Amino acid sequence: MADMGNLWEDLRKQARQLENEIDLKLVSFSKLGTNYSSHIDYGNKPNEEHALTKSESAPLINKSSSEHMFDTMAMEIEQLLSKLQDVNDRMSDYTQNISMSSPSAALLHTLQRHRDILQDYSHEFHKTKANISAIREREDLLGSVRRDISAYKNSSGLNRRTDMYLKEHDHIRSSEKMIDDQISIAIATKENLQSQRKVLGTITQKMNSLANRFPLINTLMQKINLRKRRDTIILASVIATCVIILLLYAFH
Repeated sequence: MADMGNLWEDLRKQARQLENEIDLKLVSFSKLGTNYSSHIDYGNKPNEEHALTKSESAPLINKSSSEHMFDTMAMEIEQLLSKLQDVNDRMSDYTQNISMSSPSAALLHTLQRHRDILQDYSHEFHKTKANISAIREREDLLGSVRRDISAYKNSSGLNRRTDMYLKEHDHIRSSEKMIDDQISIAIATKENLQSQRKVLGTITQKMNSLANRFPLINTLMQKINLRKRRDTIILASVIATCVIILLLYAFH
């Protein structure tokens, strides 16, 4: 059973590591798409202005380097998504083959959460990939020129807003992971308390059964309780008497 628990923890660690890697890759992939889009959309500049800005500096991303980065990063993300899918499948097999009557709610909740994360990452990747592919096709059809430093300055505000949105996205992801961990801890604590409650109930039933079997023990317990009550009454009387004496002494 311990080995099975270690296997589950190893699978969770692998899933979290892959999710963090995919998250970082998707952020870079999204930035690449934003820069690529801004770079291409500025290609319809008039010839005179384009010649002036081109003389100031080189384009931010040329065609060969941007396409190579896009293809390489897309391939890396697809491989990571495939690995994460494999880990999720192994986690699903674990919950089905676990040697208990049924998997706990914490395991099912964790598995569903990792599945949702994989689905969100896959959707985000395919959406970004489709947008960049559409931009590349548009570039090939229109034959637009590369964006230069002036285009980058004009779109710098958009890039800053995009960076802010991406950072906020990272913060939201981190908060969701922390909340997920807290929910898992709460569910596990609830299950432990329920288990302890059952154990205490079983002990109480055994004690009652033992008292019913041996009347002498029950009688002895009653005498002990009576003796305890009597001692309590005596002690309370002594304390009350002392307090009254102290009050009388204080007022005189």
